[in-house]
Amino acid sequence: MKVLSVFGTRPEAIKMAPLVKKLSRDRDFETVLVVTAQHRQMLDQVLDLFSLKPDYDLDVMREQQTIGMITSKVLEGMGEVLDREKPDLVLVHGDTTTTFSSCLASFYRKIPVAHVEAGLRTYNMYSPFPEEMNRVLTDSMSSLYFCPTVLNRDNLLEENVPEEKIFITGNTVIDALLLVSQGKYTFTEEVLRDLNFKEERVILLTCHRRENLGKNMGNIFRAVKRIVSEYDDVKVVYPVHLNPKVREKADEILKGVNNVHLIEPLSYEPFVHLMKNSYLVLTDSGGIQEEAASLAKPVLVVRKETERPEAIEAGTVKLAGVHEDGIYEMVKTLLDNKEEYLRMGEAVNPYGDGKASERIIEAVKKWNK
Repeated sequence: MKVLSVFGTRPEAIKMAPLVKKLSRDRDFETVLVVTAQHRQMLDQVLDLFSLKPDYDLDVMREQQTIGMITSKVLEGMGEVLDREKPDLVLVHGDTTTTFSSCLASFYRKIPVAHVEAGLRTYNMYSPFPEEMNRVLTDSMSSLYFCPTVLNRDNLLEENVPEEKIFITGNTVIDALLLVSQGKYTFTEEVLRDLNFKEERVILLTCHRRENLGKNMGNIFRAVKRIVSEYDDVKVVYPVHLNPKVREKADEILKGVNNVHLIEPLSYEPFVHLMKNSYLVLTDSGGIQEEAASLAKPVLVVRKETERPEAIEAGTVKLAGVHEDGIYEMVKTLLDNKEEYLRMGEAVNPYGDGKASERIIEAVKKWNK
């Protein structure tokens, strides 16, 4: 059975890497790996870490690229690859423009698609944007659905997806996390080496979502600035996204602020160990909500909605919103209230046991019989 896997961004690569590697070692499969390089630099870091060598690299990333540009380039480039390889199944992941466009290219050729991390919903088509609709549209064209949780499965059942096409697998990000988080790690970045994780409370900040650009991002950064001005033992580390609009806002509000470290994006391994050693995580990312939960770190999500409500129900994650005062108060609570901090950190991770890739492969074999 020929299986073609495709991804284009760092988060996709991290979550697909364990699955791609296990597929390539299984004699029941002939595998083809395609990367679109929707994100170039950050994608390459993950490929190097997991020793993945793509069979095709579409290299679509351009300066000032728009969603439409990415969509059309991936649609055209994937079409050429699919016409050449003629796979039996295409594996896509999550909610990126690469995912949607690759699924559409496959649909046009009547090639079945398996969606890894299927069934996540906010039910707000503009948040996260365009990820929510990318995910919904991908699910509408897929033939197999690999859901991290029961709730994801239930979402698909509500949308009339046949139950026999749905498999609850856990999330492959836990597979990746367990691979790289074991043992001791020495940071090569001087800023991180100089942090005293035992004596200082380090807040890991990530912020890059399109819907947060502008006013919301300003609110988030001002809340962070207030926190570090009040707590001498709190340090904030922010690996700043490469998006120029994100960098401009970060420089405007946080550059030069004592105890705030603006650093370049980290490759996955040091990022995992930074998360592992941090006191808490403040983020608008999707995947970090899953990863931090597995590392027993409280997570405050600076968004209005989340497509991962299981973590909120479990107690590892709280929605902090996008207003300065609300974010400030929620961070302050976790810094001042040890009982609340421990309650979040000790909650049970709802995203699996690190064996999602194995379950996905077995499901594909079952489907192929």
